[in-house]
Amino acid sequence: MKKKVQALSIALAGMLLLAGCGSKESAGGSEKGGTDKEFKVGITQFAPHPSLDAATEGFRKALADKGIKVKYDEQNAQADQNNTQSIAKNFVGDKVDLIFANATPSAVAALNATKKIPIIFTSVTDPVGAGLVKAFDKPGENITGTTDNHPEATRKTIHFITDEVKAKNIGVIYNSGEQNSEVQVKEVKKLAEEKGAKLVEVSVANTSEVKQAAESIVGRVDAIYIPTDNTVVTALDSVIAVANSKKIPLFVGELDSMKKGAVAASGFSYFDLGYQSGLMAVDILTGKKNASEIPVELPSSLKLVINKAAAEAQGLKVKEEWSKLGEFYDGK
Repeated sequence: MKKKVQALSIALAGMLLLAGCGSKESAGGSEKGGTDKEFKVGITQFAPHPSLDAATEGFRKALADKGIKVKYDEQNAQADQNNTQSIAKNFVGDKVDLIFANATPSAVAALNATKKIPIIFTSVTDPVGAGLVKAFDKPGENITGTTDNHPEATRKTIHFITDEVKAKNIGVIYNSGEQNSEVQVKEVKKLAEEKGAKLVEVSVANTSEVKQAAESIVGRVDAIYIPTDNTVVTALDSVIAVANSKKIPLFVGELDSMKKGAVAASGFSYFDLGYQSGLMAVDILTGKKNASEIPVELPSSLKLVINKAAAEAQGLKVKEEWSKLGEFYDGK
C-alpha cells in the first residue's frame, strides 16, 4: 500500500512539473511569436505631409502582412517640437510595447523620453548627427530604424539642376531649426559650388513664413530646391504657386512632393521605407532581435523622376533625352 502511495505521489508530481513547463513555454511562445498577444504601438509623426503619411502607411502594412496584432495610438505633432515631447512622454506613461517615430524631431523626443521602450525611426536624414545612434552598424540599446538620406539622391538632383537646367543661382528654403535640413543644405551647397553654382538660402521658422520666403527670392534665382524639410513641405503648395506664376523651376528632395507639382526629384518610395521599418518592428515585437542588433538601413531603391506637367507650368522645356537620366512621371 505504501509503495502504491509513493508511486502515485511521484506520478502526480511529474504531471504538475510537465504542466508547469507547458504553461511557461506557451506564454513564451505567445511573446516570441506575437501571434496571440495584441501589442500596443505608439506612432509619433512630426507633421502631416505625403511622404511621412506614406511611411506610416508602409509601417502598418508590414506588421499586418506578418500577422502581428496591434493596437495603435497614432499622434501627429503638427510640426510643433513641443508636441513631440508631450506625445513621447504620454507613450512612456501608457507603457506601449514599441514606438514608431516618423521624422527626426519625433525620434529625438522619443529617445529623450525613454531608454527602455524599443524605438523604430524612419524619415531621418542624419541619425548619427541627430544623436540617435552612434553609427549605422551600432544603433542604440533601444533604437534603430531607416534613413531617408540616400547618398546619391541629392547629388543626382543637384547635378540635373546645374547640368540640364543650367541654373547658376539655386534658392533653398528650409527651417534651420530642423537638424535634418541643416545637413541637407550643407550638402546641397557643396554640390552646387562644385558645379560653379551658388545657393541663395532663406530660413523659415514655421509654415506661415514659407510663401513670403519663396516670394523673396524671385528675380534672384534660376531654380528652387526644397530639401526633405518637414516645415516647408507641409506648406509646399505656396512654393508651387510662386514657382508656377514666376516661371521658376522647382525641385524637391522626395518623390511625393514631386508629384504635387515640382519638376523633378531623385528619390524612393516612402511607403517602402516605412515598410522596411515595419519589418524591423516585427523582429523586435516577436522577440527575434533587440533594437541594438538591427543596423540602420538605407532606402532599398533610388530613381530620378521628372514631372513633365510641372516643368511646362514653370517655363521649362522638357527634353526627351532626359528619359536616359530617369523616368517621366505619368500622373499615377
